[in-house]
Amino acid sequence: MKNWSLLIAFGMAAWLGAAVAVAAQPFPNRPIRLVVPFPPGTASDFLGRTIGQALGDLYKVQVVVDNRPGAGGLVGTPIVLTATPDGYTMGLFGSPYLISPMLQKKMPYRPFEDGAPLLQVADIPNIVGVSNHLPVKTLQEFIAYAKARPGQLNYASVGVGSIAHFGAEIVARAANLQTVHVPYKLIADGWSDIFSGRTHFFVYAAPAAVQMVKDGRARAIAVTTPKRIPALPDVPTVAEAGLPAAEHAAWFGIFVPAGTPKALVNKLAADIKTVLRDPQTKQRFLTQGADPVEDSSPEAFMKLLRSENVRYEKLIKEAGIQLQ
Repeated sequence: MKNWSLLIAFGMAAWLGAAVAVAAQPFPNRPIRLVVPFPPGTASDFLGRTIGQALGDLYKVQVVVDNRPGAGGLVGTPIVLTATPDGYTMGLFGSPYLISPMLQKKMPYRPFEDGAPLLQVADIPNIVGVSNHLPVKTLQEFIAYAKARPGQLNYASVGVGSIAHFGAEIVARAANLQTVHVPYKLIADGWSDIFSGRTHFFVYAAPAAVQMVKDGRARAIAVTTPKRIPALPDVPTVAEAGLPAAEHAAWFGIFVPAGTPKALVNKLAADIKTVLRDPQTKQRFLTQGADPVEDSSPEAFMKLLRSENVRYEKLIKEAGIQLQ
């Protein structure tokens, strides 16, 4: 009996020692997955890959960008929210994180209960652009052209509830236009139809559109932020072009599952903030029209999310966007 007691005691000591050793391991000690719920070529993908590379260099571990597109972000987002809350699965999300659940008859997840915001990483202007086949060169020319053809002009997006969808709705409502939404599964398919003239205009986040405009494959007629962007300095703002009500920006941030320990949330937020302040990362952002947010925090990001949630609810109601 005494020998059994000794064996049990030694076993418990070994188990506790192993548990302490595991708990004491520094974070991170294995690859991190960064889920992007939209396809390659989108603003989310650009930001995810830029931050993932910089964070991997900081941590000396691989940060794997995992594109999981589909259903306006509803395929990829739950992967993050249902993951083990240990910091090894994060998500790079934008406004569809809030919008897409609003458009479902049955909520697929609860944004404020199932996810934990780390920090906002970027503000990104949308670029209002047209197919080269459209005979317009300014925003006012486009508005006049569209008003003369109510319900005949269409715009591209990467899905219902996407940034491109809501950006175009904001512009159309500001100008009192009647247009048609054409959602694509892949941004490449949308670009193909824009290039051919089958699709007439777009309101895409800058990183998804800057290169196409620079290459002359599409025409930018305005940016939706208060200031012009260094990536396209000759393109006027919507206010300069006479449509200040269309002013808006797209936000992007990093999320982890709810239940992630507060100390780990703070560490991840601080480390991501470090990479956002890196001159090389900042330059990559600015080159593609993205404005890095260097002073965010979990609390500040949550405040932004709550105010944006109210704005999106109002827009969905006013625009009559249907539940899926």
